[in-house]
Amino acid sequence: MKTKIAEAPIQRKPRINVVTLGCSKNIHDSEVLMGQLKGNKMEVVHESDDVQEEDIVIINTCGFIDNAKQESIDTILEYSALKDEGKLKKVIVTGCLSERYKPELEKEIPNVDNYFGTNDLENLLESVGANYKYELIGERLLTTPSHFSYFKIAEGCNRPCSFCAIPLMRGKHVSKPVEALVKEAKFLAQNGTKELILIAQDLTYYGLDMYGKRNLADLLRNLSDVEGIEWIRLQYAYPSGFPMDILDAMNERSNICNYLDMPLQHISDNMLKSMRRGITKQKTLDLVSEIRDRVPNIALRTTLICGYPGETQQDFEEMKEWVAESKFDRLGCFTYSHEENTHAHSLIDDVPAEVKEARLEEIMGIQQGISYDINQQKVGKTYKVLIDRIEGDYFVGRTEFDSPEVDNEVLIPKSDSYVTVGRYANVLINRADDFDLHGSIVK
Repeated sequence: MKTKIAEAPIQRKPRINVVTLGCSKNIHDSEVLMGQLKGNKMEVVHESDDVQEEDIVIINTCGFIDNAKQESIDTILEYSALKDEGKLKKVIVTGCLSERYKPELEKEIPNVDNYFGTNDLENLLESVGANYKYELIGERLLTTPSHFSYFKIAEGCNRPCSFCAIPLMRGKHVSKPVEALVKEAKFLAQNGTKELILIAQDLTYYGLDMYGKRNLADLLRNLSDVEGIEWIRLQYAYPSGFPMDILDAMNERSNICNYLDMPLQHISDNMLKSMRRGITKQKTLDLVSEIRDRVPNIALRTTLICGYPGETQQDFEEMKEWVAESKFDRLGCFTYSHEENTHAHSLIDDVPAEVKEARLEEIMGIQQGISYDINQQKVGKTYKVLIDRIEGDYFVGRTEFDSPEVDNEVLIPKSDSYVTVGRYANVLINRADDFDLHGSIVK
């Protein structure tokens, strides 16, 4: 009688579950990581709720302001608790929080298997049994809908803004070569991407480190030539040293959106000086005026900070008046967060939290009225709309004047059934709210 030898159980590779927190730059970094993992023939998912015992969870964290840091810590604790319960195999932490607070995190949450910083991709891959594949540079596994992609053209920042911890987490500004970015754009276009949303800590510094001059306009023209790319959008353009030739490129090329996201933060000279923004009130006013003169139908988005140390009621009233007069197409506002190791941390955080919140609400109340008035002017006009998703009884899309997640959306009844997600449609706007437009397909 022959003895039957039991077969050893098949060992499968662990599945990698990538969890992304924070801004669009982190989304891009997670997509690059996932592309490398897939290139190593590993099973990879993004933010799966189906936690499995053999899973390795990689958390890409944000460490920008207090709320973001707390969200990152809570997420680390959640997954490390699942690991302790035997419900997953490993927890790995990467990104900005890990870059900024690695020693503290290792001490406070020791059951995390590895902590990596923002520029540790090769070591991170090695820790899960993968190799960094240089032939995959420019290739990513998108987590956004395939028709649009966040497109990072540089890493880090050289600006000295007093309130910002980004240089502590991301290092100095490093531009990516034009050729590499064009190659990445072609890869994305071949895989269905129609809209590139250009991001960086500072778009307008692009090329200064690599080419000895601000080279964003040249990059825009090269990307504009990529077949299949129908929209190119600019986010995070710093105002000081703004390269005006990008407006020429915007006017020349129909697929460069008449849209500019330029965080201005404040208008009071007292605040701008203390914030170390490198620009004055008058120069800001002149810049906004010239941009609008040179690209008359441009949509300008900005972000502001309320409650920065030393912000007086007079400083705030000056900002309110400016917001009311400037009528930005889009505007976001944040309360000041007192971040350690920043220049502003040496100042007294003297504006009470309730005052910060009240000021934010006042600014956003003013902007709500402005947004409503601007939207009313669009009723009766037809716009090219990119359909992002289906929600209930509506297709939801955007015009070239709107970025995903932060700006206006266009709602179109699903009865216009020949529209599909990821396609463009001409839409007649027939109704407008504060932050949404309603329309119908022009057949």
